Amino acid sequence: MGQFEGIFKRYEKKYLLNEIKYDQLLQSLKDKLEIDAYGDTSICNIYFDTPQHLLIRNSLEKPVYKEKLRLRSYGTPTEGDKVYVELKKKYKGIVYKRRVKLELSEAEQYLYYRRPLDHPSQIEKEIDWFLRFYQDIEPSMYISYRRIAMYGIEDPQLRVTFDTEIQWRDTDLWLEYGSWGNQLLQDNERLMEIKMPGAMPIWLAHILDEMEIYPISFSKYGMGYQQSLQMTHIEKNKGEILYA
Repeated sequence: MGQFEGIFKRYEKKYLLNEIKYDQLLQSLKDKLEIDAYGDTSICNIYFDTPQHLLIRNSLEKPVYKEKLRLRSYGTPTEGDKVYVELKKKYKGIVYKRRVKLELSEAEQYLYYRRPLDHPSQIEKEIDWFLRFYQDIEPSMYISYRRIAMYGIEDPQLRVTFDTEIQWRDTDLWLEYGSWGNQLLQDNERLMEIKMPGAMPIWLAHILDEMEIYPISFSKYGMGYQQSLQMTHIEKNKGEILYA
């Protein structure tokens, strides 16, 4: 059984910032937020899906309920390092996340080859059910990024993160293979996420409104999947022209 378990319930809002807006926003937030203990962190993920990409195709249709499964590490892991198996669900705008901490090899044996865990916990039983329901689920996409995470000085449950160097690939789907792939953002862009247990603090809403920073719909996996379709379409057209 995993040595760490986590259950999260929160609202999440996403925003796309250029460097100018980012610098201005940091100035406005300097008395309200602090950078967490991890500072600038590299986050790496393997997203799981069916061969037909059922989960991400459903998610892109913006249903009332959606779910996804991923394997996450902080930095590129090696044998013996701890990683997280995360089951994330979203229902009517509320995000529910469950995760367990396992050794890299144990997590890979569990997710890639369906080797059962010893004495599974309740969260692990939920993940087991997910794997049984989507019987053909498999590694689908690697996504990594650099993240600066901050938390509220008065309310530590308020978290604001800034992601850059978001990249994806749909080959070599192992965390230990390192961080490389196709870029999702422009060089001067940052993806900001605000994570909160309830309503957004009024002071934060005012700052965003004054700076004309508005929420967007943005899924890293969804954007990577759409880019992969575009690249496949382009390669197919090149082949048709070459052999016409």
